Amino acid sequence: MQIKPRQHLLDIWQAVARHSFSGGEWEWGDWGKESSVADAERLLCLLYPATEIPAFRLDDPDTTQEDVQQALRRAGGRLEVPANLVTATAEFMRTHTGEDKRPTFAGGYYFGSADKTKQLTEEQRQVGVVDSFSMSVTLCLATLGFLKIYETRTRRSDIKETIAELRVATSNRLTAAMVSLLRSFTVNVFDTDSSQGVTLCELLGQGRMSQRQVLNKFQSRFRSLRAAINESVFLGIDVQEGLKDENQLFECGWAWSMVRDAPEVETSEAIGPQPEGVANAVPYLYFTVVALDGIQDLFSDRTLTLGLLNPEQQKLAEALRLRWELTQQYWSRIARFDDERWPLEDLPWRTTGQKLESEYFSLSVAAILVHDLMRRRATDDDLTRTVAVMERLAERGRVTSRMVRDDPMVQQLHNVGVSLPLQGSERLGPPMTWSMTDFSAQLLKRTVQLCTLSRNLSSHDRLLRLAEDIFDHMWLRRIRDGEGVGLWDNIHAAYPEAEIHKRRVPVSWSITERVTEVMVQAHQMYQQPPIRSLELTELARALLSESAHLLGNEQMEPAPKDDGRHGMQLRNIEVKLRRARTLVDEQPGTAYALALEVLGQLDALARAREAADRGV
Repeated sequence: MQIKPRQHLLDIWQAVARHSFSGGEWEWGDWGKESSVADAERLLCLLYPATEIPAFRLDDPDTTQEDVQQALRRAGGRLEVPANLVTATAEFMRTHTGEDKRPTFAGGYYFGSADKTKQLTEEQRQVGVVDSFSMSVTLCLATLGFLKIYETRTRRSDIKETIAELRVATSNRLTAAMVSLLRSFTVNVFDTDSSQGVTLCELLGQGRMSQRQVLNKFQSRFRSLRAAINESVFLGIDVQEGLKDENQLFECGWAWSMVRDAPEVETSEAIGPQPEGVANAVPYLYFTVVALDGIQDLFSDRTLTLGLLNPEQQKLAEALRLRWELTQQYWSRIARFDDERWPLEDLPWRTTGQKLESEYFSLSVAAILVHDLMRRRATDDDLTRTVAVMERLAERGRVTSRMVRDDPMVQQLHNVGVSLPLQGSERLGPPMTWSMTDFSAQLLKRTVQLCTLSRNLSSHDRLLRLAEDIFDHMWLRRIRDGEGVGLWDNIHAAYPEAEIHKRRVPVSWSITERVTEVMVQAHQMYQQPPIRSLELTELARALLSESAHLLGNEQMEPAPKDDGRHGMQLRNIEVKLRRARTLVDEQPGTAYALALEVLGQLDALARAREAADRGV
């Protein structure tokens, strides 16, 4: 089915309002307030579109559109909806703030235990996680932008007081999230003969290069990046000595939480004491992608235009931007290490730190590559090869291909998902895990991002068809009955023959939020001018030239006695021709169609005149 961002977002908003509002007031439900990640994702399902798409604005009740009001009628009238959102967000901030006034970023029930015989301790469930740090950046920026407009539109004194409290709490949480992201970044240096080194060399060599050849190529390819990391002494990571040795390999990115022994970040903001780090200094692909997604919101056009960051936050944002750029460059070069055959094209990807392999990790590397391709001008070859990877992932992940009997992919990617061991968590109790079941939603998100980026007709068409196929799959997985109708995730609807693992949480806010993000991205894609075809432009110009010539010839003929209809027809033709000329560079197809219409009208006038001459 075609992706219709406006209609699909209205459907999602209607489902969210039905699930999360009762009598016009926000309700967290049984699983609310148990995970800062899930709670932030739920709020973003409403706040993200409301602050990114003008037609979905809720911060100015006078401009709220009728179909938006209708979709959110369970949340109240146009005046009540923004007030209720402010109240719900303020409650979120209070809930996820500790007794010491420090913002908390608990993973909560998103954490799992690797030992099925032991439950996680409450201390473990309260550990901050990169998913929450990143999601909080996006939520806080959306909230600050929302408040900037809404506070000038409301007259309710109680809401004005809540807004003042919420602005302070949101700013503090944003700073704390940025600091936590800085303390979660790590560079892992290791020898080629270590288990990590052997895994990386095998991954990059693909059985075609020896370990020595891989090391030589790594040294050459990453010399400048190694120097850039070494020179950035303010990164707060003690790896300079190891990086100076070019015989050492390295990885950079984000650990699952704040790194153990990570130094505190100096800030004048009142974010409370900075907690001790827990995670081992090992980057995770999944958490690196999550961090990159949130960090880019800090320097988006909207953030800069509205001036959402204070001077202290701007400094932190610049430090995060440096890590963002270094990480993208590193993984983009790793993904394209061998020009003849990219390591990314050798599915599935194998991680060095956790010794796991899965199509999900291939998608994670592809996601970072998409980030990099969006940052710099991508070549047609880069795009074409990345599109092919996305198509293969969709097929291997049983998104665009049928499942086989006892298909392991359904369990590994969609049902139970990929389980990550969280290294370092065993110091607090049973070893912790993090499961990713959003393969399809992530694949859709990256495909639409690539589609937005592509200006090549062939690649764009392939990506758009792939996005529509994946969206078919995702739309099928909406919950049809019970709690969370219209939201996600009903895996059994897409895989009726598979044995589906029953989840304890009725609604997956992570998948619902990612589908919402995709709709916002699709809206931005359709806002772009269509891809211009040089061949069509030349044809349109040729038709316009012929049309202008024939029009001039027609204007020299004597006007027939038809009460001025002939003159009106000529003026109509002139208007169409002028319109076609203004569109020929940006929309050559439309100009082509208008020119054809003009030629048809001119030919009709010529035939009418010839018939009249024969009659005389």
